[in-house]
Amino acid sequence: MRVVTLITRLEGGAGLLTLRGAKALDPGEFRVTIVTGSGNYLLDQAAAAGLEVIIEPALRTPIDPPNDLRALRALGTLLKRRSFDVAHTHTSKAGVLGRVAARRVGVPRIVHTYHGFPFHEFQSRGRRAAYIAAERRLGRITDVALCVGTGVAVEAVRRRLVAPERIRTIGVAVDGPEGPDLPAHSPEARDRARRALGVPAEATVVGAVGRLAYQKAPEDFVAMLQLLGRADVVGVWVGGGELADQIDRLARAQPARIVLAGERRDVPEILPAFDVFALPSRYEGLPTAVVEAMVCGIPVAATAVNATSDVVVPGETGLLVPPQRPDLMAEAVRYLIDRPAAAARMAVTARARLGDRFGTRALRDSLAAAYLGCGAGGPA
Repeated sequence: MRVVTLITRLEGGAGLLTLRGAKALDPGEFRVTIVTGSGNYLLDQAAAAGLEVIIEPALRTPIDPPNDLRALRALGTLLKRRSFDVAHTHTSKAGVLGRVAARRVGVPRIVHTYHGFPFHEFQSRGRRAAYIAAERRLGRITDVALCVGTGVAVEAVRRRLVAPERIRTIGVAVDGPEGPDLPAHSPEARDRARRALGVPAEATVVGAVGRLAYQKAPEDFVAMLQLLGRADVVGVWVGGGELADQIDRLARAQPARIVLAGERRDVPEILPAFDVFALPSRYEGLPTAVVEAMVCGIPVAATAVNATSDVVVPGETGLLVPPQRPDLMAEAVRYLIDRPAAAARMAVTARARLGDRFGTRALRDSLAAAYLGCGAGGPA
């Protein structure tokens, strides 16, 4: 079965899940081609895995009608020439252009993954309504919608984006085929990670992983550290993005010690450097980094957005606060730092509750069912 996977940028959590899914599929049953506008080191990983990768430069994130029309034409030509059996789209721009192009050229099956949504509560009402209306129209030509996390699936149902019987819930993939491959939060792993980041061994480290972008609210992370007011705490943000220069200036202006580690390929290996993992995002799907932190045994404080509550159960597996409230995030982080026994209990419970729900095997099975037209609810 010939599958084309389209994603705007092969990077970040969405790119990681996309690549892990493509690699997990049985190559004897599925032949996967990845089409993307750009990417980072994940492009190299895809090539190393033997996956065909096609770069379409016109596929870009900003809304740009002339350029978007060029991308639509290019994707249509590619999909028609290659006669794919399945078109699987990810992220907003590729989700729009890829599904429309696939429909126009008659690709037999169209699958879309909602890692999150292009609409959120921090937009104007008019823009949010326009995005929802567009997603509803696209939902009519979508055979299966894979929603990353229960919260995302519930929102898709509630907003009537896709017919309920065509909606499936999936998780992120954080382990290898034979079991977890993330390092334990051991003293040795902690020391190695701190040396890699240049963080003092004796410091208390509050860390975050994500793009330096509006969605992730890195400015709230900086504000949270300032409000925390702890001289023994070092904040670490792992990830790059369009707000890198702005956040760097903001961090330098604060008395709190903040390390902007930039984009790194070794995120699983450096997570053990953290004493607390903080997720300040305005909106999310189900963040891979949160699950990876839990696998490593790191207590989590996160914003109560979308599917985060799938894994962060308040008081049981972590703490939740409202988005855009760095003051409450500071209180939650302080609680976890000052009550190590309670924090450790939450971390242990979180690791145990993850079970095998977030492995590549589960993702592989979900993708195969979506492509072949089987699974919960029968053929779609």
